[in-house]
Amino acid sequence: LMASIVLNIAKGRAVELALRVKNNDPANSALIVIPVDAGATTDATIRDFDTVAQVLAGGVTERTTGGWNRKTVTDAALGAIAPDDGADSYSVSIPDQTWTAVTAGAVTDLVVAYDNDTTAGSDANLVPLVLLDFPVTPDGSDVVAKFSTADLFTAS
Repeated sequence: LMASIVLNIAKGRAVELALRVKNNDPANSALIVIPVDAGATTDATIRDFDTVAQVLAGGVTERTTGGWNRKTVTDAALGAIAPDDGADSYSVSIPDQTWTAVTAGAVTDLVVAYDNDTTAGSDANLVPLVLLDFPVTPDGSDVVAKFSTADLFTAS
C-alpha cells in the first residue's frame, strides 16, 4: 500500500513525524493505523481535516468491531528512515498489519495518523498523515495490509 492522499495538515511534515516516532521523541509517540469506511465523504473533503476527530466527525466511520481495531506502530517496529539521494526522495515504510478473522464491517480506506502520546492522546490530538485505498469486504478470513513491499509515503 502507498498513500492515496497526503492530508493537507501533513504535507511537508509526514517524514518529520514518522522520524519522531522512530527516534522515540517523545517516548510514547506512535503511528496509528485506523480502518475506516469513507462512505460518501470524498478524498477532497478528507484532505482538509486536521485531526482524526475531524475525520470521524466528517462522515467517515471507523471500524472497531468484527475483528477490526486500531494498530499501533512504535519506534521498535519501524525500519530505518533515511533520505534516498539517488532518487531525490525520503520514504517511510511500516510493517504489514494483520486483522484476524474479520467478520463484519466493510472498509474502504486506512488512515495512518501520528500520535505524540499514546498514554494520554485523544482523536483530537491525532494528526492524520495519509489516507490509503484499502477496499475490503470481510468474509471471516484474516485481512493483511501489506506495507513492507512498498513505501507508506514518499516525500520528493
